[in-house]
Amino acid sequence: MKYTVLFLLLLSFTTFAQELNCKVDVNFESLPVNNRELLTDFQGVIENYLNTTRYTNEDYAQKIDCSMSIFFTSAGSDVDYSAQIVIISQRPIFRSTNNSPILTVNDGQWQFKYQKGQALYSNQTTFDPLTSFLDFYALIIIGMDMDTFEPSGGTVLFKRAQDIVNLGSNSGASLGWQSSSSAYNRWGLVNEILSATYTFFRNSIFEYHYGIDIYAQNKQLGQPKIAGLVNVLWIMYEKLGSINSVYVRTFFDAKHGELIDYLRDYGDPEIFTKLKKIDPPHSSKYDAVMP
Repeated sequence: MKYTVLFLLLLSFTTFAQELNCKVDVNFESLPVNNRELLTDFQGVIENYLNTTRYTNEDYAQKIDCSMSIFFTSAGSDVDYSAQIVIISQRPIFRSTNNSPILTVNDGQWQFKYQKGQALYSNQTTFDPLTSFLDFYALIIIGMDMDTFEPSGGTVLFKRAQDIVNLGSNSGASLGWQSSSSAYNRWGLVNEILSATYTFFRNSIFEYHYGIDIYAQNKQLGQPKIAGLVNVLWIMYEKLGSINSVYVRTFFDAKHGELIDYLRDYGDPEIFTKLKKIDPPHSSKYDAVMP
């Protein structure tokens, strides 16, 4: 009942949108002049594709704000490209003009073909290195947004993203589509999101954002909800000795600054000690606010 009432309340200010408001930036300065000329329409084509493709059957009153910064790294021909992409999304905080960061990903493993003037069509049952990559991240963005408003609310979207990963893996496309030991890969992200191993953490994402949403009106209730996610991960850390997870790392890449802002005066002095062990890459940031 608690979740249903809160979900309906939150829907009053973020009713599901169709779906993305995505700003795309492109940098092709490292490419030969000829390739730059062949990519002059690329930014507009990608932005239009993401903002007009429909990924759910819901009508959104407010689209999800996100961005993709694409850095071309090499060109194998007039149509073969490699790129690195930084993907960021956020969602509004209840009764606030501020936003909460949801996703920050730096994916350096994108290879695809693109021909100037090419029309893009979404077909999530057939793998295409260009559109399947865009569809995967669109589904991840929407699914992660849904998880903040309802426990495991994005499951359907994540399963579709997992289907794309499987299509990519079976197609022979190795970069990012298959399991690997690299710090980040698409296979690891979506499979961990859907894994029972991370169920408690994933469900705590909703409680965390409930805390973020009510913090300004009721700090005494909101702050422990935010800290609760840290304690869920701490229990996992104590059992495993470390947390080597693409999903958890992706969460902290987006959220470490927000956690510091909301917990810097939290009553438990050990909260940042725990965060340093759970999230070593950002330990210096936690050190800066520790007594």
